[in-house]
Amino acid sequence: MKTKAFQKVYTKIENITKATCTIKAEGVTNEEMAYVDNRPAQVVKINRENVTLQIFPGTQGIATNAEVVFAGKPPTLKVSEELRGRFFNAYGEPIDGGASVEGEEREIGGPSANPVRRKQPSELIATGIAGIDLNNTLVTGQKIPFFADPDQPFNQVMADVALRAKADIIVLGGMGMSNDDYLYYKAVFDNAGALDRIISFINTTEDAPVERLLVPDMCLTAAEYFAQEKQMKVLVLLTDMTLFADALSIVSNRMDQIPSKDSMPGSLYSDLAKIYEKAVQFPEGGSITIIAVTTLSGGDITHAIPDNTGYITEGQLYLRRDTDISKVIIDPFRSLSRLKQLVIGKKTREDHPQLMNTCVRLYADAANAKTKLENGFDLTDYDKRCLDYAKEYSKELLAIDINIDVDKMLNTGWEILGKYFSQDEVGIKKEIMDTYWKGE
Repeated sequence: MKTKAFQKVYTKIENITKATCTIKAEGVTNEEMAYVDNRPAQVVKINRENVTLQIFPGTQGIATNAEVVFAGKPPTLKVSEELRGRFFNAYGEPIDGGASVEGEEREIGGPSANPVRRKQPSELIATGIAGIDLNNTLVTGQKIPFFADPDQPFNQVMADVALRAKADIIVLGGMGMSNDDYLYYKAVFDNAGALDRIISFINTTEDAPVERLLVPDMCLTAAEYFAQEKQMKVLVLLTDMTLFADALSIVSNRMDQIPSKDSMPGSLYSDLAKIYEKAVQFPEGGSITIIAVTTLSGGDITHAIPDNTGYITEGQLYLRRDTDISKVIIDPFRSLSRLKQLVIGKKTREDHPQLMNTCVRLYADAANAKTKLENGFDLTDYDKRCLDYAKEYSKELLAIDINIDVDKMLNTGWEILGKYFSQDEVGIKKEIMDTYWKGE
């Protein structure tokens, strides 16, 4: 990095840890960018004249007389239409071989939208995945995580959502992503001819873990530009927020802060909320919807990361492998979209709410029948039909590889109900049944 006129330059480092260094400096602001021995860093703590810098690539090999140059501003991103179809690193620098982006320079990590500038979410955002659109319908301006075990194909699901979602712009933030996953996303988007509406900020396993902390703010700065300035419907996909939180923990521990639950920093809730609260529906029509992956350690939902996430977000989507059909499904019991009532039956067909509830109720009856079978009890004819229904329901509607529109999902649901149950067993209002029932 070349030193520019009027930049503050220091050459005496007071203290060095594994991730940070401390110097005496004046006129420095919190979150300001700096370069320590040409390595990117950021101000994370100011105590009078003592300034602590978080050095993203680590401090190994840095001498106490290394040159420290302050940039005079927080991290920034240049925003314009040129962002479309591009891949960037955590600093907003191109990693796809293309030229640097020209545009308006904006600070990342700013405040979320003022509540008086928000509108209650009321627009359906269809993903094409039946397990989401039918049972856990998403709304523009919503924030919702996928909870998944590390071995589940959440990157495949996120790529599918990116390609199928009815959104104007998709912003992908990859944190701790393997090179294989990065190349997978790139190939999928390219092959689908969808690169022109996708913007990606990628931190791979070969990059410094602490750099992951910049990725969500880079994504959301780009999203805010298109949602506010262009009134576009923007979908932000963040994966994996567990690795983001691990990076927070790394910095916290190396700064000798006292850890909270599960070795996470005490600021975890605020750090996550600062990201998720950027989800918004603007009155002018633009919106930011956030879908994030949170991987679970051994399926532990009580861990601090999913626990705090659940308090902040408006529901959750669970991925689960269904052994009966040997496919990964969106679990209808543990998944929830708290905002779906704003659109189902209003922006979708009138039969949507009742059909959704009935399908899940009968799926629960199948789960009870399965428990009876496993415990050696005799099954009734109704139990057997429930088990057959559950397999077809999982295969045709809950599996993550089902890509159909909402009307087709509803029609499929009616066909499956009519195949295994009578009208009395289904128990839906007569006026709805008269219009949509497909049984004998």
